[in-house]
Amino acid sequence: MNRLQVSVSPHIRDKTDIPKVMHSVNLALLPALVGATYIFGFRALLLTLIAVVTAMVTEAAIQKMRGQAVSVLDGSAIITGILLAFNLPPGVPFWLPMAGSFFAIAIGKHPFGGLGYNPMNPALLGRAFLLASWPVHMTKDWLAPFWWKAQGFNFFSWKVPASGAVVDGVTTATPLALVKEAKDIVAKYAVTPELFTVEQASRADSTINANYDLVEHLIRGDVGGCIGETSVVLLLIGALFLLYKRYIDWRIPFTYIATVVVLGWIFGGKGGLFTGNMLFHAFSGGLILGAFFMATDMVTTPLSKKGHIIFGFGCGLLTIIIRLVGGYPEGVSYSILLMNLTVPLIDRYTLPKVFGTGGER
Repeated sequence: MNRLQVSVSPHIRDKTDIPKVMHSVNLALLPALVGATYIFGFRALLLTLIAVVTAMVTEAAIQKMRGQAVSVLDGSAIITGILLAFNLPPGVPFWLPMAGSFFAIAIGKHPFGGLGYNPMNPALLGRAFLLASWPVHMTKDWLAPFWWKAQGFNFFSWKVPASGAVVDGVTTATPLALVKEAKDIVAKYAVTPELFTVEQASRADSTINANYDLVEHLIRGDVGGCIGETSVVLLLIGALFLLYKRYIDWRIPFTYIATVVVLGWIFGGKGGLFTGNMLFHAFSGGLILGAFFMATDMVTTPLSKKGHIIFGFGCGLLTIIIRLVGGYPEGVSYSILLMNLTVPLIDRYTLPKVFGTGGER
């Protein structure tokens, strides 16, 4: 005798489930991980593996303590570990991704109820925790691209000098950090020239021009930066896969990037309004990584299409404000976290009316 299964609406059949989506995102991040391993050596892969294993072990332990079924193989903890590692400088000590992943899962995810209930992106919370707790490691432990090719090192070298640099500090810093510091010097020199010599001001101006010319290198990824943010091409390969599968909505990343590009062009130049380098603002820092892989997290983003556009614009606005006038050269992480907190308010005013209720929810 055949039995009918009766359930409440909506009656939609779909083979897509949480593990399939999560593992698809992990697959989309794989090209960037391969590229980062090639650029920064085996050390980058090792840091990522440490972050992933720590996230999975922490999740399993907490689920056991809460009497829940252990579901670490659904892929969500793996995503958290990968994204946390992708937001780290490649020269950080190995205990740092462990601390960050533990905080992301134990504090940023499970106290709110676990998967589907966290109000903010756990990986970005872990990064914010590391930046607040160990700012020197998070802002100084950069490595030059292909540092492992220098004399005395090889691809599998995991120890680096205490400073995190095998060449001079300028070439290991991120392009965004160098431009921000150089712009500060140029701006101060224009107002109070006695603070700097002509040579210092000239060198700062040359630094800005040199980094603006790095667009081709930013696209390839052979520049200093965090593990997963350097290669735009490899990140976009993964992003296009997720867009094709419709696991992410195009409105958030495209609105986010467009906002940064336009505002960067208007306000981000050294010669006044409308002199900013749009491509530099688009491809430098963690914008591509954040826009496609973190700002699109379905748990911490609005539900409506209109909400997606508002969310993306807010992320872009906060990012460019932090980049241009904040004390930190990059604003992607904090902009997404802050906008995560606005999601309930955005949903309240953008969700469509419920049929038959007169618009009251």
